[in-house]
Amino acid sequence: MADEAGQQGGGKLWGGRFSAPTDALVEAYTASIAFDRRLYREDIAGSIAHARMLAKQGIIEDADRDAIVDGLRAIETEIEAGSFEFRDDREDIHLNIEAALAERIGEPARRLHTARSRNDQVATDLRMFVRAACDEAAARLRALRGALIDLAEREVETVVPGYTHLQRAQPVLLAHHLLAYEEMFARDAERLRQARGRANVLPLGSGALAGVGYPIDRDFVARELGFEAVSANSLDAVSDRDFVVDFHAAAALAMTHLSRLSEEIVLWASAEFGLVSLDDAFSTGSSIMPQKRNPDVAELARGKSARVIGNLVQALTLLKGQPLAYNRDLQEDKEPLFDTVDTLLDSLAVVAAMLPSLRFDAERGRAAAVANFALATDLADQLVRSGVPFREAHEVIGALVARCEQEGRTFDDLTPEEFAEAHPVFAEQPPALGLEAALAARSATGGTAPDAVARQREAARSRLAAEESE
Repeated sequence: MADEAGQQGGGKLWGGRFSAPTDALVEAYTASIAFDRRLYREDIAGSIAHARMLAKQGIIEDADRDAIVDGLRAIETEIEAGSFEFRDDREDIHLNIEAALAERIGEPARRLHTARSRNDQVATDLRMFVRAACDEAAARLRALRGALIDLAEREVETVVPGYTHLQRAQPVLLAHHLLAYEEMFARDAERLRQARGRANVLPLGSGALAGVGYPIDRDFVARELGFEAVSANSLDAVSDRDFVVDFHAAAALAMTHLSRLSEEIVLWASAEFGLVSLDDAFSTGSSIMPQKRNPDVAELARGKSARVIGNLVQALTLLKGQPLAYNRDLQEDKEPLFDTVDTLLDSLAVVAAMLPSLRFDAERGRAAAVANFALATDLADQLVRSGVPFREAHEVIGALVARCEQEGRTFDDLTPEEFAEAHPVFAEQPPALGLEAALAARSATGGTAPDAVARQREAARSRLAAEESE
């Protein structure tokens, strides 16, 4: 009777209620197998754990469990070998696998879906996928952070201008600049660990929305699949996609940080800045201008941040209008998530590979670091250390800069008498205009002095090593 009903409903595993097949347009519109086939490992692992639990609880026979487990493993082998036939008329990865299992082992396969729904099944698959994505993204972030720390160590003596408002402000060590990004990416790794923790809750056992009417052991399934907890509310469990938003949000911010770093590389590689040169392996040429070397990797990393940010907005918008519990809208959570995962992982990998190839012009960086009156703050600080109120010192040095600009001169062009005219302190203390002194003065924790940066670098390396050993 069930077989007959299934045929009446177009051969669907849910077809007993229906007397006519699905319209072809609806078939194509609702099918998700083209993209959710990516969840086959998670789906098979979840089904194996579920079958083992059913047998443990006496809900199915051990022989049925064994047939189900062996059949699922054989299907997984076929999928990985590329010989499994995915069928659009079977809608999604869940029904494709279950139908293929029924063809392979017969009646025992029809018992597998006892005490579960596709609603809690897909939520479980997706949580397992996000959990693994968090782990892989964190690993690639560690590789990127390691590349930044190594580059900071290699360029330990290189000085560049620090900017505010994209105007030269004060000299900084290049290592200090690079380690600023390591701090950003360390926070991204922390956010991914937090997102993983919130994803690591088992929804299986929630049924369609109200729980299941069988004596199941959800804790057993959680242990089998590596979940730290089971969901507390069945309505929330099947409709929750907060963990997807969590991943999108962490990825969007990581890509934003990657975009900022990429923008620096694009700027520094320009003739106007001239602070870094790109390796041939990580740049391209022009089809018409033979002299060009374009920073395409950095530009694409910057550009791809837009799609990840867009995917975050899509996930939030998808959820905002849905009442409890499960709605078919949630089919639309997967393609953007897969895109975000792929984009983030690829971008982290290519930028980490590019960083060691960068070649910095230390001489140009040093010259630019003291140009445009970048040591003005140090002159004001010199006055302050002699007892002059900071606001007065700021005004004095600001007026001196204005005079130099009007006369087309720099601080180096001023005579001792002209400095003394600006403020009497300079009559007793020659103006301190040394680059090394300016850097060394900023030795407080977080500053750009060589000793402070060395401490920061070692702290970053220790933190990274601790994460890698977890």
